[in-house]
This record gives sequence, C-alpha cells and structure tokens, in this order.
Amino acid sequence: TRAPASTWEERVAYCMRRVRGAYSLTVMTKDSLLGIRDPLGVRPLCIGKLDGGWVIASETCALDHVGATFIREVEPGEAVMVDGNGLRTIYQREREPEGNRGSCIFESIYFARPDSILGGKLVYASRMAMGAELAREHPVDADMVMGVPDTAIAAAVGYSQESGIPYGEGLVRNRYVGRTDRK
Repeated sequence: TRAPASTWEERVAYCMRRVRGAYSLTVMTKDSLLGIRDPLGVRPLCIGKLDGGWVIASETCALDHVGATFIREVEPGEAVMVDGNGLRTIYQREREPEGNRGSCIFESIYFARPDSILGGKLVYASRMAMGAELAREHPVDADMVMGVPDTAIAAAVGYSQESGIPYGEGLVRNRYVGRTDRK
C-alpha cells in the first residue's frame, strides 16, 4: 500500500511506525538515497563517505571494497536521507530500552564477512571471543581444534588460544566448485 504522505520523510515515518520485523533498506529515489534500519537493530546498515559523496551499505567491508571511509552505523529505528542538502536523519524512532535491542546471531557467526565491523566490533574479533568463551564454558580433552571453513575458523582460533589445545586445519574448502548441496 502507499503511505498517505507527500514527502519521503513523512512516508518513511508512517511506514516505520507500522512495519514490524527485521530489515535494513537502501532505497534510491529520483533525487535522494535513503537508509532505513529496523527499530531493534537486528539487521546492520552503515554509512560511508567517498569522494565527497555518501555510501550506504549493509556491511563495512562493502565500503572498504569501493574505497569509502566508514562514518557510522545507521542507528536502530533510524532513517537517513542523502540528497542535495547532504546527509541527515529524517526519522528516529524512540529508542527501545537497552534490553529490547535485537541482533541476528547468524550475522555475527555466518552472514557477515570477518573484516566487517558490527556494533563497533570487528567480526573476526567477535568470533574469536565467542570461541574463547566456548572453551571456558565447555572445556574438552582433545588433540587439536579445527574450524569449518570459512566462518568458524576465527572461533576455532579463539577456542585454541583459550584452551591451549593446538589449532590445525582438518577441513579445506574447495574454492573451485560452487556449493555442494546434495539433492
């Protein structure tokens, strides 16, 4: 349905007061770029600067790829607009109490690239910290720690460092074939 409003600012505000769920959107209009993040902050969205212009992307590694400088994350419940007047916040939903923040665990352990920054932390370092915590909570007697390529490598390194069990490679991903899903 169409939002009953005449400006993008009013349309976005109307929709963000009603839409439930996890989302981050980058919307391009005829003369502006919008970045919109869900109120709980489940899905990431970041802002960068490139050659005097602005970039909005889901991960900071996308900014690195095009040579943009990371400026900040779009806040949970925030909508930003880039137009001829520059970058500005056009909507900020009232902040949720700290306990009402959300995140998708798969963002940290699987979806995000290890060189991205989520919530102010490097994904690789977060994965290592998760592996170290796992070693503290669930110690084992083992000869070697290995991770499943590629996303579990950092967690395995963290587990190895915390537990003192040597890290080694036991599984190697074949980079010359696509996914190996069986039917």
